[in-house]
Amino acid sequence: MKAPFKWDNYSDQPALLTDKAYKKKMRNKELFSLVQTFLVALVMLPLSILAMPFVKRKEIDSSHFFAMGVDFERNPQETLTLLEELGVESILLRFKLWEMEKLTDLHTFISSLKNKNITLKILQDREHIEDLHLLEHDLQRIFQTLHTSVDVYEIGSTINRSKWGFFSVDEYNKFYQVAYDLQQNEFQEIDLIGSGVIDFEYHFTAHTLFNFFKYHYDGIAALLYVDRRGAPENTQMGFSLSDKIALLSTLIWLSPKTNNKLYITETNWPLSGTAPYAPTSEKECVSESLYSDYMLRFHYLAFASQQVDAVAWHQLIAPGYGLVDNRDSLHKRKAFASYKFMVQTLKHAQFLRLDIKRGYYILQCLIEEQLLQIHWSLKPTALLNEASFEVYSSEGERIKAKELTISSSPLYIFITQAVGKKVNCL
Repeated sequence: MKAPFKWDNYSDQPALLTDKAYKKKMRNKELFSLVQTFLVALVMLPLSILAMPFVKRKEIDSSHFFAMGVDFERNPQETLTLLEELGVESILLRFKLWEMEKLTDLHTFISSLKNKNITLKILQDREHIEDLHLLEHDLQRIFQTLHTSVDVYEIGSTINRSKWGFFSVDEYNKFYQVAYDLQQNEFQEIDLIGSGVIDFEYHFTAHTLFNFFKYHYDGIAALLYVDRRGAPENTQMGFSLSDKIALLSTLIWLSPKTNNKLYITETNWPLSGTAPYAPTSEKECVSESLYSDYMLRFHYLAFASQQVDAVAWHQLIAPGYGLVDNRDSLHKRKAFASYKFMVQTLKHAQFLRLDIKRGYYILQCLIEEQLLQIHWSLKPTALLNEASFEVYSSEGERIKAKELTISSSPLYIFITQAVGKKVNCL
């Protein structure tokens, strides 16, 4: 990345943009677009909130719902082994436009991912945002090289953070337009997703979905982090994770510019004691145990919405936020086993319902005609372990205790007899 932008190799993101004069100049230049963003949001967000009850759930393909973010340059051989162990069918890779010389290496890595569903997130830099001819040239090279190997291309990322290069939604709209025109003219067989807004800042999302640009999305990508709120059930301006998904799905449903597909292409929690690798301050960081619990519950809630087509966890190997720590040697964190058991258990699950009562959650699914209930509670409570229960911890260990503790860490309860029988807390 060219000055004043710098890449932080520790946290896998751009460093903070410290040139305040440059930031002010660029924002003033894009003032008209920023006003447009405000006006679009002023109309569409209230309308979407009113329309939320009318959006119907989809039937989500659970085999492709669980996706894992992977750095193709980081421990590539070990990565392939770990992916097979996890049993995940969908992979998200990131590629930097300012590193076009690595395209062949990316192609080689993708070729080694046998029978996987591949999403490629194409990361921008300021040079490609300003020089759309260069962007067209490099996207054409990428599509020509990878179009038969990649299932979905995510165009751009984190468009509402200036350190990532964009200073307005219109800059992003022009950027995405180049990719869309290429798709229509030369690569109609590929799928493009976009928007790429991070966090609960849907005023930016609304502007990417309601504008006068002549493009179309094959689906919407969102970087839906909730880590600064702690647990995924916690609220922000009155909206829990489930509410945020419902509102975003409504925006997509109302927009004429996109297919009705929603991909969460990045989310995680930063891990305590991992600075400088953690992407946030220590205040937002959590223990390995909470990281595992929050990760599972994020996936359960997104799956229960039946509005999210896939969730890509960011990412497999990363010291500050990954399932595996590679600072000295490869060390699998607790979350690795939890993610593995979740995928292996739910990858062919049929969603039935989600029950919530006073902070107690029960996700019910059908797996090969057997009822599975996943229990967790925001306040620890107890549950009798009945004869019809076959209980497993979040990491897949069998539990035979007469009394079960239902807490932050979810329990998987297979109902082996008397399917549909109501369970009672102590």
